[in-house]
Amino acid sequence: MLIPHLGPTDFVLVWEESLAVLKDGTLEKDKSSHAIQDSHRKWREDFLSRLQAAGIDQEMVILQAKKKISYVLLSAPWSVLCYYAEEISLRVPLQMVTTPNFNWSERMLEKIKILNLMSQDVPSMPPDYYTCQFRTNKLERFLGSENKETFFKTTQRHQVLYEILARTPYGALKRGEVGIERLLSENAFSAAYPLHEVSVVDSQSLSMRQILHQYWARWASWKNYQPLDHIREYYGEKIALYFAWLGFYTGWLLPAAVVGTLVFLFGIWLMVTDVPAREICESKDEFVMCPLCKICSYWNLSSICTTFKAGLLFDNGGTVFFSIFMALWAVTFLEYWKRTSAVLAHRWDCSEFQETEERPRPEFTATAPMTLRNPVTGAEEPYFPKRRRFNRTLTGGMVIIIMVSVVLMFVVAIIVYRVILSIIIYKSHNAFLIFSAGRIASLTGSVLNLLVILMLSRVYIYLAQVLTRWEMHRTQTKYEDMFILKVFIFQFVNFYSSPVYISFFKGRFVGYPGNYYKDSQGYEKVKEGGPTQDAAPWETDYELLLCEGLFDEYLEMVLQFGFITIFVAACPLAPLFALINNWVEVRLDAQKFVCQYRRPVAERAQDIGIWLDILQVITYVAVISNAFLIAFTSDFLPRLYYRHNNDGNLQGYVNFTLGTSPSNFNANNTQCRYRGYRDRNGHFRPEYFHLLACRLAFVIIFEHVVFFIGRLIDFMVPDIPEDVEIKIKREHYMAKEALAENEVRTPVPLSRYLSVNRSINQPINQ
Repeated sequence: MLIPHLGPTDFVLVWEESLAVLKDGTLEKDKSSHAIQDSHRKWREDFLSRLQAAGIDQEMVILQAKKKISYVLLSAPWSVLCYYAEEISLRVPLQMVTTPNFNWSERMLEKIKILNLMSQDVPSMPPDYYTCQFRTNKLERFLGSENKETFFKTTQRHQVLYEILARTPYGALKRGEVGIERLLSENAFSAAYPLHEVSVVDSQSLSMRQILHQYWARWASWKNYQPLDHIREYYGEKIALYFAWLGFYTGWLLPAAVVGTLVFLFGIWLMVTDVPAREICESKDEFVMCPLCKICSYWNLSSICTTFKAGLLFDNGGTVFFSIFMALWAVTFLEYWKRTSAVLAHRWDCSEFQETEERPRPEFTATAPMTLRNPVTGAEEPYFPKRRRFNRTLTGGMVIIIMVSVVLMFVVAIIVYRVILSIIIYKSHNAFLIFSAGRIASLTGSVLNLLVILMLSRVYIYLAQVLTRWEMHRTQTKYEDMFILKVFIFQFVNFYSSPVYISFFKGRFVGYPGNYYKDSQGYEKVKEGGPTQDAAPWETDYELLLCEGLFDEYLEMVLQFGFITIFVAACPLAPLFALINNWVEVRLDAQKFVCQYRRPVAERAQDIGIWLDILQVITYVAVISNAFLIAFTSDFLPRLYYRHNNDGNLQGYVNFTLGTSPSNFNANNTQCRYRGYRDRNGHFRPEYFHLLACRLAFVIIFEHVVFFIGRLIDFMVPDIPEDVEIKIKREHYMAKEALAENEVRTPVPLSRYLSVNRSINQPINQ
């Protein structure tokens, strides 16, 4: 029997049971799933009884139509909130901070006396406090302690309830039958979620959700600052940090987009004035080009006039400057994001979260085989041997290598498929198919590649989840970091393998006339039905979508960051397209969280986690990638070399880049030209080796210069602003003053936790 629910609803548990109408008109469960439903019913009863024993107030609401839907409304009384607030180190206010918060652009525009069109007055600004960890015996020292109903924030109540739900067993511990997440995966419960705030009719006092919709999620707010403090107040620090990073990244794309557009306009000017382009377009029949494969025909170089000019938009001298600019932009962007992240982490009381405040994961606490004293906090905590974790992590690494190898095998298989299909089409002697052979092979290959990516992504993400759980990481941050690393390595290879092949390998190993290595594929010359208005809030929220975390959101943006840095030499307009996309992305993500997702449990975070390390690695890869792109795929160095040896002009450059076919190329002894630095016998000319030395020297000089300047920027820009360091010291001092008074802090042993929660943690049928 459930106790009547007295306080505000902190959490909702839902499950569904299908009903079938028998001939006599009575309702009875579907007999085919009787055994499964019985086991689920037993798990639910045991789980709810243990929650009741832990002091959680419960109330059940049942709706019955085509199927039976049961809602259990949960709330934590004051005593439970106080105990777990101390257990999971919740922070509570000591004193209000009166210093206003400004971002860098607000300060800059205010100093130069320019109207700030991005600012907006958002109501109900969450107050800022000096805080410290909650202690029950010092309750009277905290602000607002006289009102038990409002002392803990709504998000903190959600955190306490989720902590209890995540560590409560419902079966045998040896089988891992612990926590609400396992019950959800077993479909014993359909959903578990905190409630969204109820909308109010009074326009003078909007709820926090209504404020976020009005001042953040609407398209009309596209030019305004995001209300980050409101987002943090409603969704927690982890989600707020994502939107802070997304907004910061979008703002920094603006100068990159401007410079990229100027480089593109410089390419347009070159289309009109470039000497080699004019030589190609005016050559007519001067340069008869050799067939690009054994079954291809001769063609005139002048036929690619338009294509060559279009290539100048992306391959010109400005591209080198832009590549260096983007490499330094990426380094500077990350350094200033570290500063912004440090400011936000301090403002939101997360500066020391990972080092001292983050508690073990509830699932880890319930299943760890032993305990050990924490050397930092002095508290006795669950422990998993490092050697066993290392062995499991090593095994997981081997699985990752195997999966990455599978991805590369599929990439090679698709390339081979395109070549074979082109050959088959050319040998079919069908004029229409032969004309479209390249398009057919490319289109079908792309579709196959997409299907492979989608299929392998599903398999790999599931495998990564299983491996990461098996590795038994202590904290949620470490767990998520290892999961993200596994999946990102796979997705990096999955998404970037095709662009790398196209940029560096495609069409570069076909040989020369009379000695083709393989048959080439040729050259192309030219919501209704929702709940009713009088539905209860838990029913309305149940109809919303499940928020599955921030992994997909971060992945999308980090992959985009990779494309605009690693391959920026191939497309200077990439930052502009990314900027436009992100302006839309911010509002779309905001609408999803405010209007379409169930409210997620608020999570604390100190920064964006391992994503920052991934961004730094991408920055290093981008420098090397752009160096090789410019050196080996661009005409920049050959043009410089020719200018140096030809009195500074490019007259005759096209002829310089073309080789002449061997005399025995065909029976008619017809000479033709091809792209390459070879003589009539097919041997490389001296210029080829001179250029090769220049290319390698360019790569070394380019990456050394960029890395040196990047290190210099890193040295000159401190990760934590000086004023934030002073505020942190001030807060530490105030916390000691508030909690000292001859207090000798003793660690809470795990035995005390077990004795207080014996009714929760006692295993069933173990």
